[in-house]
Amino acid sequence: MLSLFLPALLLSVPPRVCGGDAPSCFLHAEEEDGYEQDGDIQIGGIFPVTFHSELPVNPFMEPRKPDDCKEFSPNTYRWVQAMTFSINEINKDQTLLPNITLGFRIFDTCASIRRNVVGTMWMLTGKRRPLLNFQCQSRSVFTAVIGGSQSTSSLAMARLLGLYQIPQVSYFASSPLLSNKIQFPSFLRTIPSDHYQAYGLVKLVLHFGWKWVGLLSAEDDYGVLGSQVLKESLLASGVCIAFHETLPSTPSTSRHNVISNIVKTSSANVVVAFSAFAYLKPVLWNIVNLTGKIWIASEAWSTITSIFSKDQSNMMTGTLGLATRDVAVPGMQEFFINVHPLTSLNDIFSEQFWEETFGCHWKSRYKATGASVINSTRWCTGAEKPMGFELQNTNKFDQRVTYNIYNALYAVAHALHKMHSCVPGGGPFINNRCANLRDFRPWQLLRYIRDVHFVNSLGEEMYFDVNGDPPGLYDVVNWHEEPDGTLSSVKVGSFDSRAPPGHELSINAKAIQWNMKQTEVPCSVCSESCNLGFRKALQKGRPSCCFDCISCAVGEISNETDSSNCGSCPDDKWSNEERSECVPKRIEYLSYWEPLGSILAASGIACSMTTMTTLCIFIKYQDTPVVKANNRKVTYIFLGALALSFLCSIFFIGEPQPLTCLLRQPSFGIIFALCVSCILAKTIMVVIAFNATKPGSNMRKWLGPQVPMATVSLCTLSQFLICAMWLLICPPYPEKNLKVRIGTIILQCNECSKAALWCMLGYMGLLACVSFLVAFLARKLPSSFNEAKWITFSMLIFLSVWLSFVPGYLSTQGKYMVAVEVFGIISSSAGLFTCIFLPKCYIILLRPALNTKEHLLGKSNTEKTEQKTEHISMRTENMDTINHFALQCN
Repeated sequence: MLSLFLPALLLSVPPRVCGGDAPSCFLHAEEEDGYEQDGDIQIGGIFPVTFHSELPVNPFMEPRKPDDCKEFSPNTYRWVQAMTFSINEINKDQTLLPNITLGFRIFDTCASIRRNVVGTMWMLTGKRRPLLNFQCQSRSVFTAVIGGSQSTSSLAMARLLGLYQIPQVSYFASSPLLSNKIQFPSFLRTIPSDHYQAYGLVKLVLHFGWKWVGLLSAEDDYGVLGSQVLKESLLASGVCIAFHETLPSTPSTSRHNVISNIVKTSSANVVVAFSAFAYLKPVLWNIVNLTGKIWIASEAWSTITSIFSKDQSNMMTGTLGLATRDVAVPGMQEFFINVHPLTSLNDIFSEQFWEETFGCHWKSRYKATGASVINSTRWCTGAEKPMGFELQNTNKFDQRVTYNIYNALYAVAHALHKMHSCVPGGGPFINNRCANLRDFRPWQLLRYIRDVHFVNSLGEEMYFDVNGDPPGLYDVVNWHEEPDGTLSSVKVGSFDSRAPPGHELSINAKAIQWNMKQTEVPCSVCSESCNLGFRKALQKGRPSCCFDCISCAVGEISNETDSSNCGSCPDDKWSNEERSECVPKRIEYLSYWEPLGSILAASGIACSMTTMTTLCIFIKYQDTPVVKANNRKVTYIFLGALALSFLCSIFFIGEPQPLTCLLRQPSFGIIFALCVSCILAKTIMVVIAFNATKPGSNMRKWLGPQVPMATVSLCTLSQFLICAMWLLICPPYPEKNLKVRIGTIILQCNECSKAALWCMLGYMGLLACVSFLVAFLARKLPSSFNEAKWITFSMLIFLSVWLSFVPGYLSTQGKYMVAVEVFGIISSSAGLFTCIFLPKCYIILLRPALNTKEHLLGKSNTEKTEQKTEHISMRTENMDTINHFALQCN
């Protein structure tokens, strides 16, 4: 809140500059706040060297007394030393800034937002208790400010420094809000923005296949803004948030208990904590015995393993996180080890560091605190140097933030170097002017520092983008449990935002130690993955990661896990039983190679050969009475038609082709019409022959061969015309039927016109009915040559077959429908052949004695003796007359 109204207050008072020696104007900072080192160009440093012993009730309020900042932090003190080391190294490099020395003024903020602002104003005005917009120096001697350490405090500083266009280079503030150059025009940083961190954390979660995670964030700018970016990125990547809880910035036991219970009871085994550790600590302490959870740490707490006790190592082992890069700057560790209060006279924090390290007290500091001296008090002499001190501090040396500070100072130095190297007339300002290194304004340095691009002493490239952010470079760290029960942070991978898409994250999975000593990657999902052949069905009212697995419908597949939808197969393919892939549909047609097709084909050929054999027999015995008495020409035609009818069934078997589809139904209809026409002609001739024997009958003139041939021709021609019209208007064609049977492609002939098909069948049925009716009426006519009773029986079989064919044909599909028709053709033709010709063949071949004219005319001796009565004599006379005409017809 302070950062919002400070700019208005500053601009409300016009600046006033007083003399540099005016004692009332220039006041040095108190010793406990910071210290300075002279130089030609001054750089400010804002560092939290000490901390409050407890979290403040309100983070925006200043502790009432400086004594409240009792917690000295050796770790953040190293940050101060990193700045001192970097400036000293720059001053020694005469190629970078020749004859120019850098100085600094360092201020301890005590991790307070308000003290960050106070320290910034101190550097602007030269007063410990500054007057707003009042400057004690003749000019601002601060070219840049290095700091601050937190996003919230940096926001307040950036609003203030942005008014004066003074470059601010932060080493630890990662809030994405600071990338807004409209609000914070002079802010830059050497730590990546939380945009990169959020992206890296999402990549880390996706790398291990975690889809169900919890999220904890602090109630400050770092946690709120960072978690917002992280949450949006997680959701956009298909990761669901099991819970998102905000950690309070003020002590709240009830709230901490609620959050702890949520973490314990949640089914999410992965918890991402985007927070400073101070806010997360109460929750972790409440769930100290919880195991089985994997913690994902933001860079704010990903390396602070030393604060956990051995009892807590089981819970925190396996923690993964992103950390700013751990890079060892040559000479920095040695510089820090050589820090000594007696040689670093200007460093007011060196005595505190010494006391913290060796557990002794300097008399001057001890007495200043007003504490009473006791006999057990151990005094510092400056000679303390226990064995292993160098090794101990080398191993514990945090080189992550110090590397950022190192780069920040060198960025300023390289900007000054570029300013110093400016060629007159080639500058970036109006009229191509250059800035004077001895007398320049902060905004001029800001112009150079934005474009700085250099390679540091470690050979690594350093630059800022248009938002003042460096590249997103992180180490992936994993917390290992050491043999003594302590935790250590081990690098197991890296993240580089500059890498090609999909290659930003690199992890050595074998180096990772998981919680509870697991050897496999822990699983964290709301619902188990749907296997191939299943699709996800979202559970009502729950996140998208919570779903049920439903099998794909028939004809659909899913060939990847966790598929949201099932895809349809192409028309020529079908889903397999597992619904995981499309396989070619089974092709179905009545084939010669399957048992049903081969049996029908063999039956048709065998029957046709039998019929042709019978025709040969009839031709051979054409002069015998049995053959002559049954109208030889019609009989020959009838036998030939029957042989063809058996063979036409072959057209229905095999893969449908254009020619077979075109011919099979018309050939079947025409041949069967010919067969039935022959039967009708035979039956009509029997009726005519009987009626011709009656006295005065004029039917004798019809007994010649013209009537049966005309009957056959006329009836067959009618069927031929029906079929011809069918073929001309809408000829049949082969097709693939994909809809009749699931998973099957039926190769069939499309008749094109169902009306034409049923007209053809109906006409054939009409002929059969007429033949049956005539034969039935003539079945009892007296004659040895009367075929009417056999024709009646044969037509009864014929009609029975085709009447049963109609429902069978309509109720079947595919090859079985074809098989029904083939069976009808063969069985009806066989019925005709059996009933009409088999008895005659029996007489011709096996009973030749019966195949005589005398026997057929009834002239045997026995018959003459028995025919004694007049009635019998008259009947015999009539029969002789009929038989005589029958024989004459042939």
